[in-house]
Amino acid sequence: MGKKEMQVSAIENGTVIDHIPAEKTYEVVDLLGLKNSLAPVTIGYNLPSKKIGKKGIIKITNRFFSQEEISRLSVVAPKIVLNIIKDYEVAEKKTVELPEELRGIVKCNNPKCITNNEPMQTVFNVIDKAQGILKCRYCDKEQDINNIKLC
Repeated sequence: MGKKEMQVSAIENGTVIDHIPAEKTYEVVDLLGLKNSLAPVTIGYNLPSKKIGKKGIIKITNRFFSQEEISRLSVVAPKIVLNIIKDYEVAEKKTVELPEELRGIVKCNNPKCITNNEPMQTVFNVIDKAQGILKCRYCDKEQDINNIKLC
């Protein structure tokens, strides 16, 4: 007897977000505003993954992401893979990584920080990508990426 597989139709043009840690799948959906998408969106959840155990995958037809959206994704789920699809083929594949700097993406968890008391954009330097440690440029408070709030 042959293997049984779930079939999800290929997309002609758009983005496939792969290797999302399963528990972060719906956070990515919310972050990218996909619940309001008029284009077809396919979400796979708790799929088996050799790399991370269980993963999520999201296919979005005719949607490509800005650098700012990719930076926001890196905060929620670093190491996910974006596959840019053109004419049913993978035109580009990139692993999302934390940039050196995050602007206006993460809130500072120091209540006395000027960014929490004045109308200004937050700026964080990523001081340890492997451990996910961010440092506020204004008050020097360090934050763990697993305990952050998005702006």
